[in-house]
Amino acid sequence: MKAIIISGTSSSAGKTSIACGLLRAFQKRGLKLCAYKTGPDYIDTEYLRRAGKCEAYNLDTWLMSEDKTLELFSRTSKDKDLAIIEGAMGLYDGGENSTAKIAKLLKVPVILVINAKSLGESAAAVALGFKNFDPEIKIAGVILNCTGSENHAKIISNSLEKVNIKFLGALPRDDKLKIPERHLGLLPVFENKFDFENLADLVEKNLNLDEILKISNLSPLIPHCPFSLLTPHSSLITHIAVARDEAFSFYYPESLETLRNLGAEIIFFSPLRDKILPEADAYIFGGGFPEVFANELSENFSMLESVRNCRKKILAECGGLMYLCKNLENFKMAGLLPFNSFMTKRPVIGYMEARALKENLLCGKNKIIRGHEFHYSRVEPEFNFYKNNCAFELTRRNKLEKSFGGWASENILASYLHINFFGNEDLAEKFLS
Repeated sequence: MKAIIISGTSSSAGKTSIACGLLRAFQKRGLKLCAYKTGPDYIDTEYLRRAGKCEAYNLDTWLMSEDKTLELFSRTSKDKDLAIIEGAMGLYDGGENSTAKIAKLLKVPVILVINAKSLGESAAAVALGFKNFDPEIKIAGVILNCTGSENHAKIISNSLEKVNIKFLGALPRDDKLKIPERHLGLLPVFENKFDFENLADLVEKNLNLDEILKISNLSPLIPHCPFSLLTPHSSLITHIAVARDEAFSFYYPESLETLRNLGAEIIFFSPLRDKILPEADAYIFGGGFPEVFANELSENFSMLESVRNCRKKILAECGGLMYLCKNLENFKMAGLLPFNSFMTKRPVIGYMEARALKENLLCGKNKIIRGHEFHYSRVEPEFNFYKNNCAFELTRRNKLEKSFGGWASENILASYLHINFFGNEDLAEKFLS
């Protein structure tokens, strides 16, 4: 297996730009690629997919267990020339679901990205500290980002040589290489006309791609992991319509593939542009940025009426929940749920365990579901005001306090929780039954 992990010393080190540049550069060389993002991020995978013109998946041991993470990686990287994995945050950040843990699990070498702005020889000390922090992690080289000049890069490369850490090149400081950000992370690729070709040319010119390929050869065969066989059932729902456009784009690719592998046909539609819901047996409204497109969504009266009158199964996550409320700030939404949603200045972010308070579209009462929340909004009245329809008792990972959230009725399950069906096939089967 040929694979590398592109990790960083912190968030905003430049991991996504460098991973995307490598993917496009290797794609132009004719390599058959596969891309991955560690953790629950659903925006970066779209950038990786576009850059490498390949599939991109999430590797997350909280949402899908270690065994399922291994299975996903071994299944999707099979017969590929190179797998490029982009880490999340800093290499050791994230506790039990850090990039470092994924590196140990998959036994893949790490290339460390250091933002060299305002750093000289100290960059080598930073790299050495990361290398020695956990000897089980193989840091195989360093890429510098945001260097001010060739001399600046040379000073740091000489320092890296002194501590026996391989220098793999440097990208110069250039605002054109920055990917714009929004309150939930990067600006989604649907809205950003990013120049991957220019990025690939800079990577080809400034990074040692041949040496990076040699490093990828250091990956051993990953442990044998038998694939789960999913058998479609004739009684399952066969047509699922998934909201997908600029306002709703947060989906785990492997989660949708799980539904397909169980026999469902997935079609996409746009709540922004389509006039009515397409014909389907069930509907999924994923996360995204409905608050950014609230005016356009509220003016699509025929779609709002079509959703309001829908009596088929609806699964809504985060942004989808906001869309099903009566209002989003001062903009009228579908009105299927007796809530109003409002934006907040502080985020709610983290892994959650959700205990079902009643049977819902995904599981029976008292079932524990793992998911992830990330939002700058709230709904009012609070969920526990509607106790008969409250879906979950929520416990944040590593914390004891509990809260309540989600709406569960005969045909609707809506909450802030993002769930991955891969590794949770029982939830998918319940939804399709």
